[in-house]
Amino acid sequence: MIKTIFLLFIATLMPLPSGAGPVSIDQSFTPDIGGIKQVVEIKTDDASKPALLFLSGGPGSSMINNAGAFTDQLKEHFTIVQWDQRDAGKTLKLNPSPTRPVLAQMDSDTLEVINFVRAKLKQQKIYLLGSSWGNVLGFHIVKTHPELLSAYFAVNPVVSQLASEKELLETLKLHFKDNAAASDELAAVNLPFKTDEDLFHLRKWLFIKDGKAFAASPDFKSGFLQWSKAWSPVWNEVMAIDLNASLKKVDCPIYFLVGKNDIQTSTNITVRYAQALQAPRKELYLFEKSGHQIHQDEPEKFQATIIRTLAAAR
Repeated sequence: MIKTIFLLFIATLMPLPSGAGPVSIDQSFTPDIGGIKQVVEIKTDDASKPALLFLSGGPGSSMINNAGAFTDQLKEHFTIVQWDQRDAGKTLKLNPSPTRPVLAQMDSDTLEVINFVRAKLKQQKIYLLGSSWGNVLGFHIVKTHPELLSAYFAVNPVVSQLASEKELLETLKLHFKDNAAASDELAAVNLPFKTDEDLFHLRKWLFIKDGKAFAASPDFKSGFLQWSKAWSPVWNEVMAIDLNASLKKVDCPIYFLVGKNDIQTSTNITVRYAQALQAPRKELYLFEKSGHQIHQDEPEKFQATIIRTLAAAR
């Protein structure tokens, strides 16, 4: 009996034989990130596949629950990594942030998550993908730690949000010019935002324009204003960012995936920035049938574009 236990103990210390099969992972981890437990989900049938870490939009949103709909093809080529940021999704349920989130903390969290993934998967570099707000965090990593990235995917990115909100406001005023209630609320919007209701009115009429009737309900307003208690200070920080001035050159490959009909993060602003940006390798892909949510609007093309980019880089 003692001999058997000893042999089992020795076996746990020995490396896997070189002919061992691939290591699969389907697990949610809760590393300590920025002083709290944060949920990082890793799914793969072979942990040697390059890691693709998604940075969710929002802020305060999660992509985990619906990830299968836009990663079913990607998982054949990547180890899929999802992260619920502080005060979002499963991380919020696990432990709310003890302090109100600020941009510097979110940037720091992002770097810690990247290093956790690199260590867990034993990969020197990973692929990083930002969706909407997630690009605020992603571009910070591109600027400060490009050596950690095999490439960066910027999906409907925040580039110059103040300019984008101004463009959106004018688009909505024109669209609703014959709607007295919309015209009155939109006329009262201040840019930069002075109150939480300024942003609320912009998003309310944007969603109504997109056919989302729930945006007219009192429940939507109360929920939005509750969200803004935590996140409007962060969004005001975002409004001060202009990548045209602060990030003119990057040192890793970068690929822009842009919905042609996106007016929340202006397609025109993103295209101009992508064309001017200096990078060792870059591409701009326009999605003709998409607005602000490419991974939902065109999930097949979204995945195929990323897979094709990976193949071309090899």
